[in-house]
Amino acid sequence: MGSVDSANGSGKKPTVIFVLGGPGSGKGTQCAYIVEHYGYTHLSAGDLLRAEIKSGSENGTMIQNMIKEGKIVPSEVTIKLLQKAIQENGNDKFLIDGFPRNEENRAAFEKVTEIEPKFVLFFDCPEEEMEKRLLGRNQGREDDNIETIRKRFKVFLESSLPVIHYYEAKGKVRKINAAKPIEAVFEEVKAIFSPEAEKVEA
Repeated sequence: MGSVDSANGSGKKPTVIFVLGGPGSGKGTQCAYIVEHYGYTHLSAGDLLRAEIKSGSENGTMIQNMIKEGKIVPSEVTIKLLQKAIQENGNDKFLIDGFPRNEENRAAFEKVTEIEPKFVLFFDCPEEEMEKRLLGRNQGREDDNIETIRKRFKVFLESSLPVIHYYEAKGKVRKINAAKPIEAVFEEVKAIFSPEAEKVEA
């Protein structure tokens, strides 16, 4: 598995990094830094679903109806959107944010795309710290009250931990202490990404 940079379109599989972290773990901010410093393309499963709904396509309408009815959008739908975004982008390295949300997502992604992530970036943040951040955000998000936050955190842990354990067993999890200030967290991120960036430039 030599990751020698060859011209795009040579059938070389893109580099994919899964980014996981609970609500308020600050992963969005860190993704923006990684994009800026290391040239990755940031794909958010949620954003892709929203864009598809906005497009008014048949697929978008189906997704919208499922969300309205409180159903979970099937893995295949999200994965096809991610796959399309990867194929159409032209870049060969991607951060996939907030996905896989559960074990079923993970298995389906590898099966459908035949891409195994290079590693999983896990922003580990204690619940108290996340609560503090979300309650202090005041971004007018009506779902940021304490009960909802606790529920979101619980859902995140229950569904995402099996994914993290699966990749831990393969030695692919890079755990970041996300309770620190933004700059300190990015120092940890840099330590993971920098060796690669230097190799490419050499």
